[in-house]
Amino acid sequence: MCGEIAGTMKISIILCTLDRCRLLPVALETIAASELPPSLPWEVVVVDNNSRDGTRAVAEEFCRRHPGRFRYVFEGQPGKSFALNAGIRESRGEILVFVDDDVKVDPAWLLNLTANLMDGQWAGAGGRTLPAVPFSPPVWMSKANPIQWGGVLGGLFDLGDTPCELRMAPYGANMAFRREMFQKHGGFRVDLGPRPGDLIRNEDTEFGRRLLAAGERLRYEPGAVVYHPIDEKRAQKKYYLAWWFDFGRAMAREESHLPRSGWTARQYCAIPSMLVARLVVRTFRWLKNTKPHGRFFYKCRVWMTMGQIWEIWSK
Repeated sequence: MCGEIAGTMKISIILCTLDRCRLLPVALETIAASELPPSLPWEVVVVDNNSRDGTRAVAEEFCRRHPGRFRYVFEGQPGKSFALNAGIRESRGEILVFVDDDVKVDPAWLLNLTANLMDGQWAGAGGRTLPAVPFSPPVWMSKANPIQWGGVLGGLFDLGDTPCELRMAPYGANMAFRREMFQKHGGFRVDLGPRPGDLIRNEDTEFGRRLLAAGERLRYEPGAVVYHPIDEKRAQKKYYLAWWFDFGRAMAREESHLPRSGWTARQYCAIPSMLVARLVVRTFRWLKNTKPHGRFFYKCRVWMTMGQIWEIWSK
């Protein structure tokens, strides 16, 4: 570990990374240029999840260039959630901010994302994540609701220009929570989150949904802008369908942890049958739909349902 910081820390940025030494400097440079009042102490905790490239050297260079601002943490247990939880343990801030290792942040991003979390009225916030370059979705993507494809494309999240209370969980590329939320509701689930041999995600949105289900309030901050690159493969149907299949698996894992108070064993065992029935309905809608984006929308729902069924029956 490098870059020890003294005093009371208000904000900790937690950035987890794995074998991204070429992209990492850009993210760290823009984060270092964040504009905050001098009286507001903040830090950046770079969590290296067992990289085998030059990631450590890049992070330690920023520790030297920005002493007292950047810290390097190594987490050898493979898995995004292990790295996130390590960042939470090692960080010192009252407000914990999460961001990806391949983004560019606006200079006012950090202040805008955290400003309304200082008084405890809000449990957390999600910012606005836009494509790093202009992006026009293919005709088979639904243009009516970009939230439906934002997760597939790397966590794009844009609810417009007006701040509001969130009814959905933000993505991990641009979100913040008060530390007490992790003390109260636990950390990120280690059975979710990408790791070698298992690309299931949802570790970020599951935590947000957990807070919303508990009655906590989350805020959308359109002025907290992050620019996220879109890998070309993410805009291909093959990748899109694989993502929805894994999303279905993740949802099955997430729902398996929900309280079952009042349920009978018979009701619980009926879940696979209900999913099969849902699969039949969605398959029919997929095959009968004549509009390209509508047809593909239901095809994705078919793949998601198959992922749920596979996850339940494979246990």
